Amino acid sequence: MSSIDLRSDTVTLPTQAMRTAISNAALGDDGFGEDPTVNRLETLMAERLGMEAGLLVASGTMANLSCVLTHCARGDEVIIGNLSHIFLSEAGGISALGGVFPHTIPNLPDGTMPIDQIESAIRADNIHFPRTRLICMENTHNRCGGALLTPEYTAAVVALAKRHGIAVHLDGARLFNAAVALAVDIRELTRGMDSVSVCLSKGLAAPLGSVVCGDAAFIARARRARKMLGGAMRQAGIIAAAGIVALEEMVARLAEDHANAGRLAAEISKIRGLSIEPERVRTNIVFFDLVEPRITEEELVARLKEKGVLLHHAGPCRFRMVTHYGITAANIETAIEALRAVMGS
Repeated sequence: MSSIDLRSDTVTLPTQAMRTAISNAALGDDGFGEDPTVNRLETLMAERLGMEAGLLVASGTMANLSCVLTHCARGDEVIIGNLSHIFLSEAGGISALGGVFPHTIPNLPDGTMPIDQIESAIRADNIHFPRTRLICMENTHNRCGGALLTPEYTAAVVALAKRHGIAVHLDGARLFNAAVALAVDIRELTRGMDSVSVCLSKGLAAPLGSVVCGDAAFIARARRARKMLGGAMRQAGIIAAAGIVALEEMVARLAEDHANAGRLAAEISKIRGLSIEPERVRTNIVFFDLVEPRITEEELVARLKEKGVLLHHAGPCRFRMVTHYGITAANIETAIEALRAVMGS
């Protein structure tokens, strides 16, 4: 890396093992279900998550949109957090392409939506109302600083949904981060879900792709939604090969990213002019605020860039740093020193 790039964990480059696997992948036409490497990845991910079947898609946005389109018809309603990735960062696709109405619930700082507010949002059976068809959760929760949803919380949401005959989708883009940080089997976080999406190209460091999992009937329907979105691929084993390496070799090392993020957050909390709650940083996402006007937001970004450190300007006076494969403990110390120098601390 020419810079210490902390803007996102999507900037990871594939490992040498991934590049080798891509070169050597057995290939076929996935449109006919004949790519053996794709089939192996889909089966492997479904087994890891404790679900029946999987479906490789091009991106996390396509994964979530395919799931919502499969669960909901036009005019149906989805209950979703107001800070969720689906609501804020996926170009309004569920409404623009699916005609699905989002009913937002405030996300708490820990990434949860209050159970009582979810229940209150479920529509009565009345021709004047849209039909509540789906509840969406996000784990880890990006905008809430990589917050973790616990097995106890997700089980409570699933139980509520089942009582009302509503499906549950989990945006698990960084779900393996959650399982590693909580030290639980990932199946504890997917139990009872009707669909789950997992991203291969964030902490797991594959160059692209996500996998949707659910029961066999759901995946058969989701395959049609993927086709509608232009996501039916041909010799997609070149994508799947890197994803298999990601699952087999890159999960355990996520703890390293979490430790680096914790170190970064602890030291940011000591820098005058910056504000952070380091105890909230439990995975690989670090949000902090500029609280003293000794430097502008633009100057902070520009001066850090001059020192070889990149971060994401996430909003007014708010910034994000994300640790990932390729960022070492030494890089974190360099980034801390750069922040201290820029802030004059």
